[in-house]
Formats: sequence, structure tokens, C-alpha cells
Amino acid sequence: MAVVSGGASGLGLATAAALVETGVRVILADRNEEAGQEAAAKLGDHATFVATDVVDETSVSELMRQASGIGAIRMVVSCAGIGIAERTIDRSGNPHDFSSFDRVIRVNLMGTFNMLRFGAQYLSRNDPLEGQRGVIINTASIAAYDGQIGQLAYAASKGGIVGLTLPAARDLSSVGIRVVTIAPGIMDTPLLGMLPEEVRAALGASIPFPKRLGLPSDFAKLAIAILDNDYLNGEVIRLDGALRMPPR
Repeated sequence: MAVVSGGASGLGLATAAALVETGVRVILADRNEEAGQEAAAKLGDHATFVATDVVDETSVSELMRQASGIGAIRMVVSCAGIGIAERTIDRSGNPHDFSSFDRVIRVNLMGTFNMLRFGAQYLSRNDPLEGQRGVIINTASIAAYDGQIGQLAYAASKGGIVGLTLPAARDLSSVGIRVVTIAPGIMDTPLLGMLPEEVRAALGASIPFPKRLGLPSDFAKLAIAILDNDYLNGEVIRLDGALRMPPR
């Protein structure tokens, strides 16, 4: 069974759908109860929704407890995240708002950490299958490497996820749990869908190859490949069509 945060939309929902197609039972975790219930209904009997706030450690602990009551958790995928656009100082010289920076760090980095630590707690209790007890997949971003102007909070949060990947994999190697992070480029998620079509087209044209926006299904395919390939561990994989982001 897999637990997917941010499972009501975007990358999380695409991953959940791909897992269900392969016969894996999925727990969708999200703050949006209406979207989460609707997504679980569409995915059918192999999907269950649990309202979850990844920033709240009690909420994540309860998520894992409920999931473990349905079946053994073998996979945890963290897709919940937010972003803002704010410079270090604005045009009037005012400093970056602390609360907005804190919020992005808490949701993206601390939320991923909560999923990682509570997920590992339950994965470690599994009977090993060929020496392995499960896999944890985190979501970073190429902004961790190529953060643009106005992306201080977002790039810092995703850089933190990149940084914790290897030590987490090393920590959990003794109990047979793998940890891998995906760093997507420009993905065609609902947030990007709010942009004008000409802007979306320009973004797609900026990708070296293939010249298109990344799809949630591209992310899902990579998540399935990570699940299937048990030699992938402690790695951060860029999923970006060879894109390197410019300063702005």
C-alpha cells in the first residue's frame, strides 16, 4: 500500500492513479477534503482519502496510523507543497516577509520531513521482501539548483529536501528502506493552468527537449520506476527535459 500526500490534485493525484492502475492500494492525503473525496471516488475501491495537514505532526501521525490499519504501508510519496514569489527586498527596500518564508519552509520542507519520519516508522515494521521494507519518494524542484529571482523561500525549501535525501537514505539503510527524491522542472499542474495560453506555450518552448511542459503523468511514471528499481537509493533525479532555469 502507498500513502501519497498532496494526493487530491496535480503530481500526487497522477501518482496515485498510476499506482492504482498497477494494483496498489493508495491512501490519498490532502487538506482539501472535497477534492480528496472526489479523487478517491474516481479512483475506485483501491483508493481511500484521509484529510491531512502535513505541517501538523499529529495529523501526519494519525494518517499513518489509519493507513496501517488498512494494510502494510510499503511506499510513501510526498507531493504536498506551495510556492510564493517574493524578493529579498522589494522595490521600496522593504524586507522579505518572514511569515510567508516560514510558511513555505514549513509546508514544503517540514511537511516532507513529517511524511518521511512517520512513514519510516511504519515501513520499518514491515516484514522484509527480499531484504526491503519499502521506499519513500520526496518531491523537490529544479529550483533547488536554479532558483530564480523571487524564489528564495521556494528554492530554500526544495534545497532542504535535496539535502536530506542522502542522509535519510543512509539512516534508513539499516532497516531496508530506500529514499529517493524527484526534482521536477516546469510541470503542467493546476497552478500553471491559471496562466494565459501564450505564457504556457512560451514556457514549453523554453524546454530543450522535448519542447513541452512536463506532465503529471511524467512524474507518476518516474515514481513507478523508482518503486520497481530497488537499486535506486539516496538519489535526486531531475525531471526537466534538460532545462536550466535563467535568473528570471
